[in-house]
Amino acid sequence: MSQSLLRALDLLGELAAGPASLDELASRATVHKTTVMRLLHSLEEKRFVVRDAQQRYRLGPKLFELSSLALEQRDVRAAARPHLAKLNELTGHTIHLAAFEGSDVTYIDKLESRQPVRMYSRIGLTAALNAAAVSKVLLADLPPARREAIAASIDYRKFTERTIMTPDALLAELDRVAAQGWAIDDSEHEEFVHCVAAPIRDASGHVVAAASCSVPMVLLDHEGLLALVPPLTACTEAISQDLGWINPERNPS
Repeated sequence: MSQSLLRALDLLGELAAGPASLDELASRATVHKTTVMRLLHSLEEKRFVVRDAQQRYRLGPKLFELSSLALEQRDVRAAARPHLAKLNELTGHTIHLAAFEGSDVTYIDKLESRQPVRMYSRIGLTAALNAAAVSKVLLADLPPARREAIAASIDYRKFTERTIMTPDALLAELDRVAAQGWAIDDSEHEEFVHCVAAPIRDASGHVVAAASCSVPMVLLDHEGLLALVPPLTACTEAISQDLGWINPERNPS
């Protein structure tokens, strides 16, 4: 990859954190200010960045256009959207859709809660492999050797007192998830939020995504959270069927 392209991508990464002036961007760059200015002009010409009235650069409409197209090209997201919208309408709570992006579990869609208390999450963020319910669902479908390798490689960050902190504990949790067909984040990632997640399968039966329902504990207790499992799994089964999956329990032949 060319040095100019890499430097331009670095500039976009800087602007992802917020608007910045030429001087601010140049002060953080490893190249001369004139090089930064030249790259910014090229990005501005292609609408990857724009300048505001204060001459500060920010991400431009071309990036959002490409991001939207990339998401639309994911068949699972397109198939899931109408079903997730119905679940969101039924429950009133925050609904997430997540999938593997390389070695990371990434949120690829989100429907906001109708409640005044909102989740801090957004499309494109990664989910903690040792804490998020969607991660547990996706990891639980992997072959045992792959599960073990990932469990051994995780940097076990402690988010709350309930966070899983060892490979053995995570593997035991994944066994439970695989057996029951859904996962719970029992305030393991955020102290006052809990969540349930269920798998979405493609025609081969492999789990290609996970959908979740996240609720602040002040709005719903543990029993209330578990009551969301049936509508959630009904939703993910419907999405899976749209992707070509046939439930063997309902079609024993």
